[in-house]
Amino acid sequence: MNKQITTLLFDLDGTLLDTNELIVTSYLHTFEQFFPGRFKREDVMPFLGPPLIDAFKSVDRDKAEEMVKIYRKFNMEKHDLLVQEFEGVYETIRTLHENGMKMAIVSTKIRKTVVKGLKLTNLDEFFDVIITLDDVEKAKPDPEPLLKALDALEAEPREAIMIGDNYHDILGGKNAGTYTCGVAWSLKGKDYLEQYKPDFMLEKMPDLLEIAGVGVR
Repeated sequence: MNKQITTLLFDLDGTLLDTNELIVTSYLHTFEQFFPGRFKREDVMPFLGPPLIDAFKSVDRDKAEEMVKIYRKFNMEKHDLLVQEFEGVYETIRTLHENGMKMAIVSTKIRKTVVKGLKLTNLDEFFDVIITLDDVEKAKPDPEPLLKALDALEAEPREAIMIGDNYHDILGGKNAGTYTCGVAWSLKGKDYLEQYKPDFMLEKMPDLLEIAGVGVR
């Protein structure tokens, strides 16, 4: 469909990996230490997407760093129990890789957690470029992490798509000058993402093959 597309930038959580339960549970565990009984599942949805420190500062600036530490400790302990890739992800990424597509992970998580998730799901072999919160001054939706990934891949924005499950991904792509693509399986819902007018929307992961102009092998 888009023969000029050579490069795909992927968010990780909620896009390639189903980490939703892990993230929600980690937030609830953390909040319960500081604000017993105050937060329920639906209350943590707005915190999905931004860097942890920003999310926790919005609740309590003074305790934010301490909350990040507790969150990350619990998150790492429960990671392998609660994380798996979404349906069709491994096969689609493998096919894109086999067809020479340039690909990178662009995440607001720290590198240690990103690598852990990729290795758990055997996706690590397909991504030579990984841009995390550790690598940038400003996170998505600032264009910095996307532009850093494109530079590492020797690609131009006009030949790339940013794929993600949150508005940070869509706006980050627009700010960097790439095409943008949402995923209908976003925990926040397809209609929520449509508000930000992504160029494409995946109903299922293999849809990306046609968008990227890659045939199924």
